[in-house]
Amino acid sequence: MTKTTDAPVLETLSAMTVDSIERCGLDDSTLILTRLAALAAMDAPTISYVAHVDPAMKADLTIEQVQDVLVAIAPVVGTARVMSAATHITEALGIAIEVAESEAEAMAEAGAHDRSRS
Repeated sequence: MTKTTDAPVLETLSAMTVDSIERCGLDDSTLILTRLAALAAMDAPTISYVAHVDPAMKADLTIEQVQDVLVAIAPVVGTARVMSAATHITEALGIAIEVAESEAEAMAEAGAHDRSRS
């Protein structure tokens, strides 16, 4: 039997993602763009896009490339799904920015606290 964890769903999804990436021969940019297209086709929620923000940044994807994917799939998945995807992607970017700002503030506070102790 497997070990019980505090986040079994997240750990399972993470393991599935790692396995998929290891078995895939696509370059990083193509892989992320393909995943974004699949998320749009499925009308995935914002949180699904949040998981792809960091890999998209590491793959040096541009907003223009993401927009091109949405334009390319629009005739297949429909305008409603594409508009929903655009909204979810925008929300995901906002969440990523908020998290980064919170982390930066926490690091600054920790640094200030450490300096005051010296």
